[in-house]
Amino acid sequence: MRTIELWVESFPSLLAATFNATIPLSIISFISALIIGVITAQLRLSKIKIARAIAWFYVWIFRGTPLLVQLFIVFFGFPKAGIYLSAWTAAIITFSLNSGAYISESIRGAQTSIPNGQWEAASTLRLSHWQTLRHVIGPQIWRIALPPISNEFVNLVKATSLASVITITDLFQVGQQITARTYEPLIIYTEVAVIYLVVCTFLSWLQSFLEKKTSKYVVTND
Repeated sequence: MRTIELWVESFPSLLAATFNATIPLSIISFISALIIGVITAQLRLSKIKIARAIAWFYVWIFRGTPLLVQLFIVFFGFPKAGIYLSAWTAAIITFSLNSGAYISESIRGAQTSIPNGQWEAASTLRLSHWQTLRHVIGPQIWRIALPPISNEFVNLVKATSLASVITITDLFQVGQQITARTYEPLIIYTEVAVIYLVVCTFLSWLQSFLEKKTSKYVVTND
């Protein structure tokens, strides 16, 4: 009975934090990361050496260092250099850059898997590079890259729990506050985990739905 009472009592506060902080932070960061990832992938595949080098360096840094450390550098370290950011701004910048690095590799891998013959066929139709990318190559890239990009979004939702360490009142921090008041860490953190699980399960279902929609015209050899 104690567990049920605490779950019922805590649920409104946890749900409010989910919709007011965790979900908005995840969506804003993911959209920004997607834009960064697309641009970075094109720079990695560019014929301009300096562009490839800059993009590689960015991906190397953000894939090779822990997200929590990156968050601390942006929020706690930047003020030492005279750069002051709000907790939300720091979190969005960090999450976007971190996820963008992974997304760029997914897009780059998908793009390089497209046969060169399709580029050559598009050039015979006098399509520009960007027209070819948008109308011919792009749709195929998204179909191939959709699973890893979707997985990155799910990981991002869970990673937003780190925002609690820079004072953002997200789902996890509200759970910590309730735990400090009730002294019931097992019960409260389990409820927090269940809410994360429900959100991520919905995203996994959405991923499966989108995969079916983007693959409905794909011909298989079955």
